[in-house]
Amino acid sequence: MSPLGVLLLISVYFLLIVLIAYLTTRGQADSNFTFFRANRKAPWTAVAFGMIGASLSGVTFISVPGWVKTTGWTYMQMVMGYLAGYGVIAFVLLPIYYKLNLISIYTYLEKRFGNITYLTGASFFILSRLIGASFRLFLVAKVLQMFLFEELQIPFVWNVIGTVILIWLYTFRGGIQTVLWTDVFQTIFMLLSVIITIYLVTKQLSIDWNEIPSWIAQSKYSFMLVWDWTSKQFFVKQFLGGMFIAIAMTGLDQDMMQKNLTCKTLQDAQRNMITFSVSLLPVNILFLSLGVVLWHYHDSLGLSLQGDELFPFLAKHHLGTFAAIVFLIGVIAAAYSSADSALTALTTSFYIDILKIEKKYLSTNQKLIFRKVIHVGFSLAMMMIIIGFEKFGNKTVIEAIFKAASYTYGPLLGIFSFGIFTSYSLREPFVPLVAFIAPILCFVLEQKAPAWLAGYTLGVELLIINGLLTFLGLWIIKSRT
Repeated sequence: MSPLGVLLLISVYFLLIVLIAYLTTRGQADSNFTFFRANRKAPWTAVAFGMIGASLSGVTFISVPGWVKTTGWTYMQMVMGYLAGYGVIAFVLLPIYYKLNLISIYTYLEKRFGNITYLTGASFFILSRLIGASFRLFLVAKVLQMFLFEELQIPFVWNVIGTVILIWLYTFRGGIQTVLWTDVFQTIFMLLSVIITIYLVTKQLSIDWNEIPSWIAQSKYSFMLVWDWTSKQFFVKQFLGGMFIAIAMTGLDQDMMQKNLTCKTLQDAQRNMITFSVSLLPVNILFLSLGVVLWHYHDSLGLSLQGDELFPFLAKHHLGTFAAIVFLIGVIAAAYSSADSALTALTTSFYIDILKIEKKYLSTNQKLIFRKVIHVGFSLAMMMIIIGFEKFGNKTVIEAIFKAASYTYGPLLGIFSFGIFTSYSLREPFVPLVAFIAPILCFVLEQKAPAWLAGYTLGVELLIINGLLTFLGLWIIKSRT
């Protein structure tokens, strides 16, 4: 596919996104309530469908199929855990958020403990989401560099700047209201891209469409359950890790919860979470099936690709122009559906939680200016972090994201758990210290675990250990006052 064709494809896709952004904000004033809450009128069905794309992102689109070579279908063990975690979100966390009528979920920490704990929780979210969103966009920027900018001899830095500016352009006014509807559009394109790619590759492998399920089930790449307790893919640790990853990275994440809080009622938000969680089962099966198909095609060609290289390389060099178009549409849709909501959530949290602009005696216009400046600031921060990832190795990005989440979301898990399941107050000046020490102890434990625990290696359960250490630290500094 020629660079001109790629550029034209991106331009047409972006114009469609801008059109959706225009239609969702047409006739409405530029308002912070619309930007942060979508006027609390979002239909839960649209929220549920759009959350699929936002939760999967370009990382799932590229890294999950790439992961299949080394881990098979063991990722489904985590997906099973996600279902349990989403149940906790629907019936424990959402009732709390709706009862307190929150815009930012970290306001709960202020009401429960005080300002220092509140700022600690919001700061850990901002760090977590900024790193996670940048990882996701970095992966897509690499793909665009391969397909377009290398042949035009445009440096990676300009690729990143252009990608982030495009996202900023269609979110700067409508915020979460725009994101909800662009996510629906982008989720449709992402899922269609996966289905079409599976069809195209199996056709190359001379497999009939109706034989695909049985062929995948018999593949050497389709093993799922692992019972070796020393393995990173051990079922128990994957299930529990998936459960707590869902609670932390969705239920304690302003990005994902901001969408839920746009629903009209608690019951609508709960319907959204249940529908969303159930839909993730077939969706992840689809991505893992794509991985099996792509690795078999890779083997038939005698290639020696690694992880995240698989899908982009095959789409560009072996599957033909139509497959390349399908791949590009899918990866751009996946990337934008995740990054746009992350940018909106970061703006919301910094505006509400860190600067507390809503509580200041400022005019409506001054508050709008603050929000727009923050939005630009986080766009610039994402650009700089992505550029810093350019030397990233061949390790799949999804592994890196889960590892980063284990360290940054662990303190949030511990703090929220302490607030919900105990009635104690805290000696607040010590809260940041506890939240800082717990990840350090986890890092030491991760390095020493194989020697200390007879070869046992820590994986996604690091998040649980991190949350537990934070909880224990808070117990030590608890107060009855």
